[in-house]
Parts: sequence; C-alpha cells; structure tokens
Amino acid sequence: MPPKDLDPSASPRALLGAELRVARERAGLSQAELAEALFVSGSFIGQLEAGTRRMHSDFAMQLDEILHTDGFFTRNCMALAKSKYPNHFAEAAEAEAEARSIREYAPLALPGMLQTEAYARAVFLAYQPTATEDVIAELVQNRLDRAAVLRDPTTPLFWCILDEAVLRRIVGSRAVMAEALRHIAALIRARRIFVQVLPFSAGAHSSMGGTLKLMTFEDAPPLAYVQGNAIGVLLDDPATVSRHSLTYDLLTASALSPSQSLALIESVAEDYEHDQHA
Repeated sequence: MPPKDLDPSASPRALLGAELRVARERAGLSQAELAEALFVSGSFIGQLEAGTRRMHSDFAMQLDEILHTDGFFTRNCMALAKSKYPNHFAEAAEAEAEARSIREYAPLALPGMLQTEAYARAVFLAYQPTATEDVIAELVQNRLDRAAVLRDPTTPLFWCILDEAVLRRIVGSRAVMAEALRHIAALIRARRIFVQVLPFSAGAHSSMGGTLKLMTFEDAPPLAYVQGNAIGVLLDDPATVSRHSLTYDLLTASALSPSQSLALIESVAEDYEHDQHA
C-alpha cells in the first residue's frame, strides 16, 4: 500500500525523502541497489532521502515503478516542483537552506546571502534592465529571504572568499557599496561569518574559471555548485566534490587572513564614504 500524500505545509521535501527511505527499505533495496536501477550514484539517493536534493519528475516516475508506490512520488514531486528561484539555481538554493556549512568563492559580485537590498537591486537591474518594478522587487525580496539562514547564531557555518574585484567594482553607487561592505563587516565582527579577500597581488589562482560553492550536511554527502551566466550545476560525485574542495583550500591559502581581510573591507568602505562626501 502506498503512503498517503504529504501535507505541503510540513517541510514536504524532507518528508518526501523520508517516505522514499521507508519505501526503499520496504522493497528490500539498499541505496546502492536503488541507485543502480536509476543509473545514479548511491550518494544521490542519500541526498534525496535527506531532503537536500530535489526529486525530479523523471526520477519520481521511475521510483513509483520500481518501489510499487502507485504514483505517490510522481504526485508529490509535481507539488514540490514550484520554486521562486531560477531553474538553474533552484535546487542549489534549496540545498543551501539545509546546509550545515557553506563555503563560497565570489569572483565578481557579493554572494547573494550577503547582499543588501540596494546592492541586490542594482545587480538585478543590470541583469534585467527592461524588467518591471514588480519583477525587480520580487527578485530582490527572494534574494534577501535567503539570508534568513544567517539569523541562526550557529548554523550554517558560512565561509566566503571575496576576490578583491568584488570590493573595487562599484555596483549601484559608492553609497551602495559603502553600505554593502559595512554590512559584511558587521556580520564578521558579530562572529557570524568568516570572510577572506583574495587580493589582486595573489595573481593566478586555483579558481580562475568562476564561482564555487561547497555545502556539507548533517545526514547527507557534500555538494558542490558551480555557476556561470544563467547556468549552474549542482555536483555530487565524491571525486569531483573533493577536487573542488581542494580548489577552495588553495584559495584560502592565497587569500589574506581574516583580520587583514576585515581591515581591507572596512578601509574600502571608508574610501567609498569619503568619495561620496567629497
């Protein structure tokens, strides 16, 4: 007998993962055996069961067939498919909300979770200069909502490496930049986040290709997320994630220390404040 449909108000993705585990165990399959039938990795099944990965409709249909769950996963997967984030980022944003630690390298702009309202607005206006005010306002609010996870005093551990270009490129205005950098400095001084700056003087480094985000979870394997212009890929292959983790470690070795980074961030913010007064 299939389980009854989930209550959408009760963390449906986590509940869907829990039901997958129950159905898999009822069928007498290990994660590796189910993964083999779906042509995916065992870690991917673990992430589905832990609720850190989204279940896509094609997998849901196969699960219903393999586990004899009478359309349960297909029905509930469709209910979970809606997201307020772009398709290329939706799954990463959902995983981000469940992560125990997030390590991110930002080469071009401040990470979304650290942006102020004015900074985010300037970014979205640059991306979509013809968008209506309602569209921009919704995009900004969705981005600000992601920062809610930082209100918890301990979880997740957030460690960010900012390329010096992020500090020097004026997004919006000098006033917007000063506010954004002061916001980050305040989070650092509150001991809520760790930030290092990768200076121009570091020269060539291990992540010249672009952005990188690494996430770890309490009961699921780690993930890596790489992103380009309107495209992003969430990676779970252990060897690939390990390689990206080494990339991040090399970045931390090339970056300024946390105390030097804070001093530089506050110095650049002060310069922006002085420039706007002048």
